[in-house]
Amino acid sequence: MLDMIKCSTGGAYYARGEWVPADGNAPAALAAKGFDAAAVATAKTGTMAYNIMQAHNTSGDAENLKINFLMKKEWFFWPLGAFFRSIGGIPVYRGKHTSMTDALAETARNTPHFRLCVTPEGTRSLNPEWKKGFYFIALKANIPILLYGLDFERKLIECKHVIVPTGDVEADMKLIKTYYKDFKGKKPELFTVGDI
Repeated sequence: MLDMIKCSTGGAYYARGEWVPADGNAPAALAAKGFDAAAVATAKTGTMAYNIMQAHNTSGDAENLKINFLMKKEWFFWPLGAFFRSIGGIPVYRGKHTSMTDALAETARNTPHFRLCVTPEGTRSLNPEWKKGFYFIALKANIPILLYGLDFERKLIECKHVIVPTGDVEADMKLIKTYYKDFKGKKPELFTVGDI
């Protein structure tokens, strides 16, 4: 186990026992260690993250793996709208009386590889009453919910639990909230699971 890992903002290479920041000086520093341009280009294939994505990606196209996310429609103005859509953003029109869960469930059923990242709190402020749209999308599409947690205190992203919606919303939400209760965000005072 490493005693310390030092990474630069733009990432880093771990080359022959030393960290090399992935900046403008990286090619020369890596060449001095005996790595040519081809080795640098394929360095990511040796990372844990790349191999996890390869192992769990059934599309066969890890380079273009896209995870969709929901975002207020107000953010989808020019030029940001095109950018957000290109990286998987789906605008949410809160004023329309249409069922977003029905539309997304239909998309999930008709898409070979559907991935949607949702924050159930639905806000950046303290909210014990989580939104349940993610639950109904999964229920209607008959797909599992993978519970990924981000823990700022432990510098950890993990997924240790999967829920297959049963239709008993209250019981399933209790399981989901119980899973998340010990995660600590950057501002833990703004996170609550409410009464469980």
